[in-house]
Amino acid sequence: MTTANEILIPARPDLAAAREEWLKTLKDTRRLSANTITAYERDTRQFLIFLTSHLGKPPALKDVSSLRVADLRSFLASRRNEGVGARTLGRELAGVRSLLRHLERRGLANAAGASAIRAPRQPKSLPKPLTAEDAKRVVEFDSQTAEEPWIAARNAAVLTLLYGCGLRISEALGLMGDALRDPTEASITIKGKGGKSRLVPILPVVHRAVNEYRRLCPYDLSADKPLFRGARGGVLHQAIIQREMQKMRGALGLPDNATPHALRHSFATHLLGRDGDLRTIQELLGHASLSTTQVYTGVDTQRLLDIYDRAHPRA
Repeated sequence: MTTANEILIPARPDLAAAREEWLKTLKDTRRLSANTITAYERDTRQFLIFLTSHLGKPPALKDVSSLRVADLRSFLASRRNEGVGARTLGRELAGVRSLLRHLERRGLANAAGASAIRAPRQPKSLPKPLTAEDAKRVVEFDSQTAEEPWIAARNAAVLTLLYGCGLRISEALGLMGDALRDPTEASITIKGKGGKSRLVPILPVVHRAVNEYRRLCPYDLSADKPLFRGARGGVLHQAIIQREMQKMRGALGLPDNATPHALRHSFATHLLGRDGDLRTIQELLGHASLSTTQVYTGVDTQRLLDIYDRAHPRA
């Protein structure tokens, strides 16, 4: 961890010492990671550099205690003009807030100004789906690493539900023992976020995967028990399926974005790529707002560009 003793800090001794104490508290009391502490050290040092220029002198504790909202906005504007993005700005503001709140608890500053400022709006990151080929390889993968055949069948059934039905992993693992028992059942009601229910179609391949797991599972799968079980018969935890996907990434040479949740993204993106309409995909995913579903249109940009290249006479 970089400390004030290792780098010349643009601050008066009283403020530099208070900041060093704050960094020590982050490490020894709050036990934050070394990377987080390093980032906070760097971000608050950047803030002190700005204050030195802004005030025309290295800041002291009394200068920090009298900071106004306008001063903090000037800091963010200055960093934005230097080309710093919204994510970095948000992290830098978080570091400054943490320092000021630490000083406030010791009666050395007022953190109200920092608390009043809204963090910069963060850009929405696009989902990272798998290709259709990779998604099929995942759900069809015959795991040789599972301790028992029923565990391999269980993993396959869960992953097939994520890609075949677009379920969240919590929704798949929340199914009860009587779910999907009837192989002629064309749909199932899923209770998602906020207790909102939705109807999800069930593909024959999903029924086959679940029925194979049910046939091999050594535990009682009655209606009042969870459908998917851990190795000792208890509730199956998400981390187990996440570890299984991690093994698959190595075995199948998949990219780092191959996670259980990426299968849900793949479900939506591949439907959109096959001319599925957004409103239907919204219902299938259980999104409360269409704007949440619209993010998948950005994922499919390459497909639109390919169509343009093939169809436009001047392409």
